[in-house]
Amino acid sequence: MEASERDSTQDWMLPESSGPPLLSELERRIDEAVTIARSSERAVIAVGDAALDAAQQARRAAEIAERATAAALSATPLTEPGPAAAKDDGSPAPERSSEDAALRSFSERADRVVARLRALERRPRRGGRPATAAATGRRPGG
Repeated sequence: MEASERDSTQDWMLPESSGPPLLSELERRIDEAVTIARSSERAVIAVGDAALDAAQQARRAAEIAERATAAALSATPLTEPGPAAAKDDGSPAPERSSEDAALRSFSERADRVVARLRALERRPRRGGRPATAAATGRRPGG
């Protein structure tokens, strides 16, 4: 083969823009990926902590509501003085108690609170401060 037919080294050189990344560039990318992974892990832990706290609060609220219901059912109703409406058969209707009105008011308020909590539950959380144990960076059970 003659020298003119042979390939030169320049024919095999890659342009600098299409060359493989340098080792230092790969190390930088790996460090960045590790940083992102660690912050993602912290975020997931914070969301998990908030979810566990919310579940505990819901359980406590349910227990309190059960006790309140039991207490309301076992309480002796207080009757309000006043005229009683007659039933269809002509006999006097039982008087409404003030506890009934209070319990009804409480139930309506509780229903509104539950509706608001469910609406908040459906909304996606955006940034902001993590709540409760998540703010301290604690893990459940630790």
